[in-house]
Amino acid sequence: MDQDPDGYKRGKSPLHTKSYLFAVRIIKMYQYLVENKRCYDIAHQVVRSGTSIGASVREAEFAQSPQDFVHKLSISLKEANETDYWLHLLSDTGFIDGKMFESMSSDCNELIAILISSIKTSKQRYNK
Repeated sequence: MDQDPDGYKRGKSPLHTKSYLFAVRIIKMYQYLVENKRCYDIAHQVVRSGTSIGASVREAEFAQSPQDFVHKLSISLKEANETDYWLHLLSDTGFIDGKMFESMSSDCNELIAILISSIKTSKQRYNK
């Protein structure tokens, strides 16, 4: 197996890779917000939810059942949706510019789409 960006042996799952790289970007945005904008409260919220997406995806790897797998991906989906909320709030209050918002929001929405698709596919498989 090839190495994923996070240094662990994993398959080439786009969800694993994209959620990890998104978490890296979220942490860098958090650092920017805290150092340059002094935006501590919202920065803390977005870093918590934005990094939780990938953590829940990783948890799903060792799910105890197909239902548990879907449950863990559903938690990841909720965290992605919350992250999207914080990104909109940061943009609408001027803490991040339009370019940063568009880039981060696009990545977040891509994760949301992948998660929705994965959840639907998993539910179809175990409902057969």
